Amino acid sequence: MSRKIAVIGLGYVGLPVALAFAKKNTHVIGFDIDKSRIEELRRGEDRTDEADLDTLRSTTMNITDDVAALNGCDFFVVTVPTPIDSDRRPDLRPMIGATRMLAEWLNPGAIVVYESTVYPGVTEEVCGPLLAEISGLKQGVDFKLGYSPERINPGDKVHTLERIVKVVSGEDAETLETVASVYESIIDAGVHRAPTIKVAEAAKVIENTQRDLNIALMNELSLIFDLMGVRTQDVLEAAGTKWNFLKFTPGLVGGHCIGVDPYYLTAKAQALGYHPDVILAGRRVNDSMGAYVAQRMVKLLIAAGFAVSGARVAVLGLTFKENCPDLRNSRVPDILAELAQFGVEVLVCDPLAEPAEAHHEYGVTLSKREDLKDIDGLIVAVSHSEYVEAGLDSLAGMLRPKAPIIDVKSIFAPESTPEGHAYWSL
Repeated sequence: MSRKIAVIGLGYVGLPVALAFAKKNTHVIGFDIDKSRIEELRRGEDRTDEADLDTLRSTTMNITDDVAALNGCDFFVVTVPTPIDSDRRPDLRPMIGATRMLAEWLNPGAIVVYESTVYPGVTEEVCGPLLAEISGLKQGVDFKLGYSPERINPGDKVHTLERIVKVVSGEDAETLETVASVYESIIDAGVHRAPTIKVAEAAKVIENTQRDLNIALMNELSLIFDLMGVRTQDVLEAAGTKWNFLKFTPGLVGGHCIGVDPYYLTAKAQALGYHPDVILAGRRVNDSMGAYVAQRMVKLLIAAGFAVSGARVAVLGLTFKENCPDLRNSRVPDILAELAQFGVEVLVCDPLAEPAEAHHEYGVTLSKREDLKDIDGLIVAVSHSEYVEAGLDSLAGMLRPKAPIIDVKSIFAPESTPEGHAYWSL
């Protein structure tokens, strides 16, 4: 049976999914409520840099913000964001909004698959009843539910959608097989059939929780080694010669997954009466690293003889990770906020970040690297290829004599530091 597919949400996750489906299916709707995003995609442009532009410009998919286009679809894929709020609690409003909207177009026989990261139970206990209430259809009888966690890694051109095993699930055996067959048509790496929807939801949320905890361990080790005067990167290179050593590195932990997903799991655990000590401890460590980097810069400025208040510090990189324009949940603003507390003037440069978005999200006015001169301190916060290729000697050209350099991700060798400048890294 040929399915009429609608992908709800055309961001980092939804756009690659929708384009992949459109290669194999004649009836695919790509829907987003953001009119400017739709106009951009129709022009063959993609601010996320996740889509192959030739594929985007030649796609037969109906890219639209007209909700009526969902009429007649029988396989819905929901790929909207699931962020956290200011209290670090799960914010399901985008998901609930998308569910309410598509419920109006739900017909008997339809399957609704969620890809958004959630805690176990959301698909069947929150979304399903809402779909039933609004559509007037019976959950599990007139329409079925599925869950297939997204595994998109922004900026990664190797581990793309088609090359990553896709976990799929359905509320019954028949639905599972239908969901599996639909995704098998686009996933070269194949699919893994989870026994239940809750298992698939849990699998997604622990993937990033595991990474978060491992990075938290590296961050805590870096704090300890710093007190000892030992460079963490040197320690990791030595330890990494053992075959079973896990090669994680310290750094800022942001983005739409690793810095967010653990809170979905901990919120559910706390609702069930269990306090997840280890997971939350890891979150506290990782969330504190931006302030720690800023405080280290203040100490370096003092040691170099600079007045802290009024010092001009350049921060290279604002996105949450290297070679990616995604600003969501970046932890670089933690550095900026802490430096501002000391009266430091911060100038931020990022060749990939969208200036308007940087100003809207964080109140940051981006500078151009070539305009940065007479800088008192430099923080290379994000290891974009542009900075790596430029080299430390070139970047130091913007600095005043004795201005300290912080290389957050240890992308440069300390011995490459120009003479007279102090170097420090996590």
